Amino acid sequence: MAIDPPTARDAPARSPRIPSIAARRSIHARESVTTFARVGDRHRPATRGPPVRTRQLEDEEEADRVHKKRRTSSEAPDTEAVAAYQSEEENAQADADEMLQLFADSEPEMDPETSPWDDLDAEDGDDPAMVSEYVVEIFKYMRELELATLPNPRYMDSQKELAWKMRGILTDWLIQVHVRFRLLPETLFLCVNIIDRFLSARVVSLAKLQLVGITCMLIAAKVEEIVAPSVHHFLMCADATYAENEILLAEKYVLKTLDWNLSFPNPVHFLRRVSKADDYNVKVRTLGKYLLEIGCLEWRLLATPPSLLAAASIWLARLALGLEKWTANLAHYSSYPESALVPTACLMINYIIKPIRHESFYKKYAGKRFFKVWSSP
Repeated sequence: MAIDPPTARDAPARSPRIPSIAARRSIHARESVTTFARVGDRHRPATRGPPVRTRQLEDEEEADRVHKKRRTSSEAPDTEAVAAYQSEEENAQADADEMLQLFADSEPEMDPETSPWDDLDAEDGDDPAMVSEYVVEIFKYMRELELATLPNPRYMDSQKELAWKMRGILTDWLIQVHVRFRLLPETLFLCVNIIDRFLSARVVSLAKLQLVGITCMLIAAKVEEIVAPSVHHFLMCADATYAENEILLAEKYVLKTLDWNLSFPNPVHFLRRVSKADDYNVKVRTLGKYLLEIGCLEWRLLATPPSLLAAASIWLARLALGLEKWTANLAHYSSYPESALVPTACLMINYIIKPIRHESFYKKYAGKRFFKVWSSP
């Protein structure tokens, strides 16, 4: 029952149906994908196609980043890495400004508080499961709590052996594990949040990265699932790389590091809340789940609160399906005006238009269960 780690395949880069206003940046050369063959003492890369000069230069820069020593306060920072990061930030900001300009001449946007909205919770007064009496206070508290459970978006700077690409490979493999066990969506998002918060507080070696990932999935499953997979099942997923005692000890260490605080406002809850104002449109919500899950893979979205991720996912999904109007109900139940969603949506689009890097994620949303939201045009 061992789950094979994600491998690189020669496949053309494809993207889901997103509005043409997003596809304005050129697509760079396909990146090589490093696989989790057996994360113990080895981490073997697999490349696609013949190497080119550009790819070689990028690999050399990545190798320097991974194996460099911890920088002290007296040493000068890596100016090339800082310049590259600033360039990406400037490009993302330029895209956001361009999208905002498209709506500059349109109707005034709806305000979450002052615009007239309908009380949709009144319809659930007879359903005790919807707790309509307390739902407003519950989501108000969750929006306050989400800021306290955000990881450090720059935690990779303190990691000596890890890089953002390795985090993406780990998360893509965990998506494969998540799909195989048919776990709840909340389990995956909680797992990724625990990983990022743990790595924000502790320095982890490359040999132990997969152990951290599988341990956090075990913890998240115990919190969210009615019947969680056992430690033995997760061991088989890791191809018996670790012993059962190692996972149990790692579980205690992770929970102690987080001070047993697993109160994470899951973005799936916010997605359902916004979808209520969209009359539970199945196609919009399914495409929104795809966009929301990008937040697990794209490290640039680490600093984005879950409520903003959910609202931007629904907004971009509606835009892709030709539903361009952000109504007063959508603004109120998401707590965000339309202009506040554009920067986050741009980061999602920038991830989508790049060549495929995480195959398990794309395969998941290419199936009939998710209406093949990721498929060729």
